[in-house]
Amino acid sequence: MFRHQGKSRTLKHNLRIATILSFVAGVVNVSGYLAYKQLTTNVTGHFALFINDVENFEFWKGTVYFLYIFSFLFGSFVSSVLIEKFKANRQLNVFVLPTILESIILISIGLLSNFLVFNYPDLIICLLLFAMGIQNSFVTKISNAVVRTTHLTGLFTDLGIDISQLFFPKLHHNREKLKSNIKLRIFIILFFFSGGFVGGFLYSELNIKLNTLVFAALILLLSLFFDDFRFKIIKTKRKYTRRTIVKPS
Repeated sequence: MFRHQGKSRTLKHNLRIATILSFVAGVVNVSGYLAYKQLTTNVTGHFALFINDVENFEFWKGTVYFLYIFSFLFGSFVSSVLIEKFKANRQLNVFVLPTILESIILISIGLLSNFLVFNYPDLIICLLLFAMGIQNSFVTKISNAVVRTTHLTGLFTDLGIDISQLFFPKLHHNREKLKSNIKLRIFIILFFFSGGFVGGFLYSELNIKLNTLVFAALILLLSLFFDDFRFKIIKTKRKYTRRTIVKPS
């Protein structure tokens, strides 16, 4: 799920990582909005507000939205740097470091919210956007830009295009690939909504507030370590199979 890249990736790998990460993004997005009335998984709205403030010559006010945008960008940059830096080390799953960094940010905010009153909510929003920038960057690299999990605008656009192409079989012959793309996009959308629903329920109904971020981080870490554990088992089985085959009779 995390390790397979390029031609070795299948629809199953993309579906697994898409469901987990889009669910996490949904939880983070709703938690950030309920806590601070700001979206924390994409920058489209923030960019519009930034332009509006600049247009009205309210440059200082617009600085906040610029910082939101920059935080997402910087998260993507840091994630990519970590991946490229350790790419040569084939013994290391290069996506471990960005995933752990994202999880540390989410857990820290969630736990600290139990003891501290955040007097600078804009800083928390920047950190959440930074974390989502990390996630969007590494899932883009893992899936070769097939999976995006932190915002839905492009997903709904691509889904609309894919569905429309089903009505023109003579022009689009690869029906199986088209259906796979539609399935993947629907899964991402559904799990993003599911994450938002669960996050909202935990935040408001169970009143655990920003501890919802800890819940999201634990899902992320469990999926990462389960994937690593599963990879080691498969690797061990392959070694054992090879030894059995070459063992002289």
